[in-house]
Amino acid sequence: MRLREAGLSRESLYRALSEEGSPSLDTALCVLKALSVRLMATAAPTAREV
Repeated sequence: MRLREAGLSRESLYRALSEEGSPSLDTALCVLKALSVRLMATAAPTAREV
């Protein structure tokens, strides 16, 4: 994995993803970038659409 290229060290990744950790959105986006994964959001259906 190219975490260093995404700006993360192994230690910071382990800390963020541990049971006590609380990864930020920035950390999650860095991991996704290192994995060459694109995150896309869509609107949730409204009550009328369900």
